[in-house]
Amino acid sequence: MGSGRKSPPTSAAISGPSSDGSERNLDRHLFHGVDVKRVVCAQDQGVTVTPDGSRQQMEGSITMGLGYALTEEVRFKDGAVLDRNFDTYQIPRFSWLPRIETILIDNPETPASGCGEPPIVTMGAVVANAIFDATGARLRQLPITPARLKAVFRQG
Repeated sequence: MGSGRKSPPTSAAISGPSSDGSERNLDRHLFHGVDVKRVVCAQDQGVTVTPDGSRQQMEGSITMGLGYALTEEVRFKDGAVLDRNFDTYQIPRFSWLPRIETILIDNPETPASGCGEPPIVTMGAVVANAIFDATGARLRQLPITPARLKAVFRQG
């Protein structure tokens, strides 16, 4: 277990006024998947009117983005949806969420702007790049499931 390289186990993705990074633990031998340990998100949203509300929006978006990146997938068979309930369609659980750190960049010269959506978009790239940093394996399809990890490790 571990980062697989001597450099710090982090990755970053930048999208507009948001920058996200993650620290992860990857079990390459047992292929249980990716365990994201920490996510740091910094955002410049102009004037921050309600800092606590902004942090909550960012944390919720990170949670949602991690779901898209790691578990959420609608599966089909013969045109029928297989995942018709939450017993097979996995969403993020509080029990597996990483430590989330939010940084609000104070920019009073700029009018207030949104803060909820940017982290959703970047989480897939952040996690995929962290895996690449650790292993050299490039994943290009979300969610990053244990089966997809196995496949990419077999290829390379």
